[in-house]
Amino acid sequence: MRPPLAVAGHTDDVLELVGGTLTPAERERAERFTRSGDRRDFVAAHLLVRHCAAELLGTRACMLTVVQRCEECGQAHGRPWLAEAPDVSISLAHTSGYVCAVAGHGRVGVDAEHVTGGPADENLVALALTPEEAKLVGDDNRGLIRQWVRKEALVKRGELTLDRLREADLSALPLVDGLTVPLEWQGRHFLEWTAGTVIASAVTDEPAKLHLLGG
Repeated sequence: MRPPLAVAGHTDDVLELVGGTLTPAERERAERFTRSGDRRDFVAAHLLVRHCAAELLGTRACMLTVVQRCEECGQAHGRPWLAEAPDVSISLAHTSGYVCAVAGHGRVGVDAEHVTGGPADENLVALALTPEEAKLVGDDNRGLIRQWVRKEALVKRGELTLDRLREADLSALPLVDGLTVPLEWQGRHFLEWTAGTVIASAVTDEPAKLHLLGG
């Protein structure tokens, strides 16, 4: 069994390097975006998650169908899965100009966010961090966003919800860039990387590999 795989890149690079087509439901969702940049990010992320899963499975991306269906309202959003390989979990994320995806057996999740200048947002600290995490982060916005993307990735794994972020205490994990080894927290494996102002984190059951597209 191949290890989980994360793939990421800038939106323009992904759209240039990754082929494929979206489902009618995905195209309909893409058309709802009023800003062309947001639409391109959405399309790139949905193409990339096929590419990522295809690399993992040793097949072609055009052979895979990404399905999303909300358990509450029945609409085409929510946690994605592969119609042709339901035993493989997938997750995707996009932030302005950057997209990423992860695929693997077991549960997976990925998130990415831009880090802005200035001090940490006190409201976000209160929403997302435990007292111990807040003490470690202080007013460091980069540390806050790093913890945020970790917890968002756990949400996408189905382990947390946005109103329960403080139930996961990740204060044992370091808040530094440039780590060359995967991180482990209570049996989950975090793979983290940066790209300019973007911080990204993927969470998997086993250590994952990272493939960065473009420059």
